[in-house]
Amino acid sequence: MRLIRPHLPPNEPMDAPLLTIGELAQHAQLGAETLRYYERLGLLAPASRSPSGYRRYTAQAMDRLDFIRRAQALGFSLMQIGELLALHARPESDMGAVRAVAKQRLAEIDAKIDDLQRMRAGLQTLLSACPGHGPSEQCPILAALRGNTIPEVLHEHD
Repeated sequence: MRLIRPHLPPNEPMDAPLLTIGELAQHAQLGAETLRYYERLGLLAPASRSPSGYRRYTAQAMDRLDFIRRAQALGFSLMQIGELLALHARPESDMGAVRAVAKQRLAEIDAKIDDLQRMRAGLQTLLSACPGHGPSEQCPILAALRGNTIPEVLHEHD
């Protein structure tokens, strides 16, 4: 995965409370390694360091994690979230770019729905052919999975 480097201007007051990676992880209900991963991808700005070398995050990091969580709930990939964060960081950017990312995600969801409906139809065909009793060697579901008789719906993956 390529690194995403959206840069947000720091908006935190100098005296804003700082969170350790553990505190931020706990607030965000994420693992510390996930936060480090987001930092490596550029989704989370690199943390400042305490004199002893500990990462220190501002409240802005929590806002970004909330943004990421909401975007993930809509199914956006981390790469797409990086694009959205970069667009968010530039308020003068055209919302058409945001719409394009969302439209792309919707098309991906529609394709997955089509795949799921095809899988459902194939499974329904197999279930309809199976009486649900008798020796498993005569099971039409197992026969289809062995490749002996595959409903037409299942041929699309071959």
